[in-house]
Amino acid sequence: MAFLADLQHVYFGIGSNLERKKHIQAGISELAESFPHAPLRISSVYESEALGFEGPPFYNLVAMTATPLSLAEVQEKIRTIESRYGRARDAEKFSSRTLDIDILMYGNCVQNEVPGREPQLPRPEILTSAFVLKPLAELAPHVCHPGSNTSFQRLWKTFQEQEHHQNQHLSMVTEAMEN
Repeated sequence: MAFLADLQHVYFGIGSNLERKKHIQAGISELAESFPHAPLRISSVYESEALGFEGPPFYNLVAMTATPLSLAEVQEKIRTIESRYGRARDAEKFSSRTLDIDILMYGNCVQNEVPGREPQLPRPEILTSAFVLKPLAELAPHVCHPGSNTSFQRLWKTFQEQEHHQNQHLSMVTEAMEN
């Protein structure tokens, strides 16, 4: 068993716009199974319009756990989960997804993207996309963004006051996600 000090907090953005309920439930189950070192905490599920392309609306949420695994090991696990549910690695960036899992934050790691190998962390979408920031602020309101040292609750409040927020409509999904 890993010591608490050896664990990194990892935040995941999870989305789907194809068979949404099925794939979101599968993604949550797979993450909980793949990262057994700490309980998986999840935000509410939100529906949002597809951004950057014409497509069905997405279900989105944020999940958090802690793990002793390296960033590369975490990334490999989520790629395996995505592939298992039909995610094609060569698909267009802005296209429909069965299951999309992004590492939003890995501890306090701040790094630039290394294309094809390592993601930019924290993910820039945290600060620009309501479907990422709102569930993150719900799940971890007092946690600070590693790049700005501002709490997610404060970032969400500021985001809501900005004009571009008006173009990003979110609605909480009230249907039961569990069967």
